[in-house]
Amino acid sequence: MVRNRTRMILIAAPLLALVTPCLLHSQGTDKSLPGAKAYLHDFTITSKSISSDFNPDGDLSKDRWKGAVRVKYDTEVRSEKTFPDSETQVASLWTPDYLYLGYRCRYRELNVYEGEDIAKERFGLWIKDTAEAFINPDPERINHYYEFEVAPNNQWVDLEIDLTKKPFGNVHWDSNFEHAVKVDAGHHVWTAEMKIPVKSMGAPPLQPGTSWRLNLYRLDGVGDDSKRRFFSWSPLPPGENRSFHQPRSFGIIKFVR
Repeated sequence: MVRNRTRMILIAAPLLALVTPCLLHSQGTDKSLPGAKAYLHDFTITSKSISSDFNPDGDLSKDRWKGAVRVKYDTEVRSEKTFPDSETQVASLWTPDYLYLGYRCRYRELNVYEGEDIAKERFGLWIKDTAEAFINPDPERINHYYEFEVAPNNQWVDLEIDLTKKPFGNVHWDSNFEHAVKVDAGHHVWTAEMKIPVKSMGAPPLQPGTSWRLNLYRLDGVGDDSKRRFFSWSPLPPGENRSFHQPRSFGIIKFVR
């Protein structure tokens, strides 16, 4: 299932994905990166270069993804318990013009919006199952980044976030990112590919040695928030803030050949 380019104009409250924080497991910061002192972690995902672009189809078994290093996370941010049946694996690829993210998501029972037009942007997608990326190509502007979400039925939302503004979520921003999903019901796994235009985030073409900030998230399960599971790749800081929107916790994505 691949996203249609049709877009619905949304006028709504700013995005707030409700989660509770996990305990801090700091690994320090990479002092060579812009704005490094502002960040808590140096959790790193390596993005491998590829020679040409491709259209997403949700299939992570194709040759393009061979050799791409995956990061894994399955620790629920409130309980600090691991849930292997909700494990998420993410790999990344890049060309100068596009960033690719591939998600492999184990699940217990899918939780999606039923009977809606998946070609239209779905504000509030985070109330259901999602794979998410919050990406900051300019780490010195810690409070400004971009949010991308895809659901198991290929519904989607993208937003520009600026925490210095009210509302902080620009719902009219459109990256024109492409995405596709596959669901393997027999093995309780769904996979997703995102193809994100670099220029949509105001960044120059990618090149080896570039490093950005990002965090990777996952929402999984049915019922209210007390029954659902909330996962963050780079740990959220301690405190009472339950939002994923804590950019000091972002990790690093490094672009290599």
